[in-house]
Amino acid sequence: MYEVIIIGGGLLGMLSARELARAGCRVALFDRGQTGRESTWAGGGILSPLYPWRFDDAVNALARWGQPRYAAFAGQLKQESGIDPEYEPSGLLILDCDEREAALTWARRWEADVQLVGAGAIRELEPRLGSVPAEALWLPEVGQLRNPRLARAARGSLDALGVAVYEQQPVEELLIEAGRCRGVVSSGGTTFHAEQVVIAGGAWSAGLLETLGIALPVRPVRGQMILYRGEPGALRRIVLSQDRYIIPRRDGRVLVGSTIEEVGFDKSTTDEALATLREAGEQLVPALAEWPLEHQWAGLRPGSPHGIPYIGEVPGVAGLYLNTGHFRNGVVLGLASARLLSDLMLGREPTVPPAPYQPAAGGPRDE
Repeated sequence: MYEVIIIGGGLLGMLSARELARAGCRVALFDRGQTGRESTWAGGGILSPLYPWRFDDAVNALARWGQPRYAAFAGQLKQESGIDPEYEPSGLLILDCDEREAALTWARRWEADVQLVGAGAIRELEPRLGSVPAEALWLPEVGQLRNPRLARAARGSLDALGVAVYEQQPVEELLIEAGRCRGVVSSGGTTFHAEQVVIAGGAWSAGLLETLGIALPVRPVRGQMILYRGEPGALRRIVLSQDRYIIPRRDGRVLVGSTIEEVGFDKSTTDEALATLREAGEQLVPALAEWPLEHQWAGLRPGSPHGIPYIGEVPGVAGLYLNTGHFRNGVVLGLASARLLSDLMLGREPTVPPAPYQPAAGGPRDE
């Protein structure tokens, strides 16, 4: 018997398992496929919500708690797993001039470093940009992680901590006895018992709750990205403009993303998205047109109302918890979300006030 079973082996599930295992819990993690291969693998790894001033306080509270801790966390993961998740303090350069007032107001409120820089400074920060505006917003605190390496490092940490990981074993049923979750039934009918169960299944989280008559408004939202191969150091900064971004990796590869598409559980890529992303990327950095285009892919984000994740115990089902619905911000919200979840499960003082993330009585909170 385990103390905790976690359903879902994406970043949120793995970080939750790591937190609980480090607290001394016997933890098992189940994934319908391979750990870290869904939206975790597909994302860009920017350690900030895009345009954070557009988001609810609940999202910013988690992000601001986690951001200053990611550099040290990346070092810990490397030590535990032998895999470097490639934390880079790239900074974020936002070229949308109309965001100025909202950004500066947000920065004062959250004590964030947001600088208004002119055209000369923009060129100095990222010399390969095409045309630049008269001024831009510079967020030097923003870093990045390389998602596939982050996923492998997180899995390596779980192995080192002795977490039991069951891959290719979808959970088919929750064991509910007298209003309490007592474990799960996996594919093939095998029963696993636990004192507490966490649903951290990303875009697939709503399915198990449906069997209990609970409607969780977490849905798949497709995002497509493309990847160029360049030279190391050719681009240095994350650049954001008109909801499109470029992310330079340590080895010279450059990601351009991303789309937001309501197409259900469809992970196929499209020529339309390819053309749109190429146009956006090559307009920002004309040199991309000369670099080889290596790859295009799609992932399914767990969309939720206002992008606020669900973190907490499901009303009416003791011992059943949620950590899901992070939409586009799974990486930047991941550390704080896993810590808050473990605080709630272990009876510790919460890292951030938990009320905004709690499923509401009678079902999850409304839109």
